[in-house]
Amino acid sequence: MVIKVLGPGCMNCKTLERRTIEALETLGIQATVDKVVDIDVMVSYGVMRTPGLVIDEKLVWQGGVPTVEKVKDLITAHVKVK
Repeated sequence: MVIKVLGPGCMNCKTLERRTIEALETLGIQATVDKVVDIDVMVSYGVMRTPGLVIDEKLVWQGGVPTVEKVKDLITAHVKVK
């Protein structure tokens, strides 16, 4: 699983990255977490507001910082869909 945190490096983006890593650790799921700061790449995912969260090339969240519980929900929903 590859998870990308999209954003320019603001505090919200850093918080989302931390919460994503925490959610993965809590769930016991291994994944690569990449930080994407290139605006053209962000736009290619359809992000209109940052931070954004992409799981295996699918945009699952944008604009605002979800709780750790919400990030866990997003990850587990993705795992179930696969």
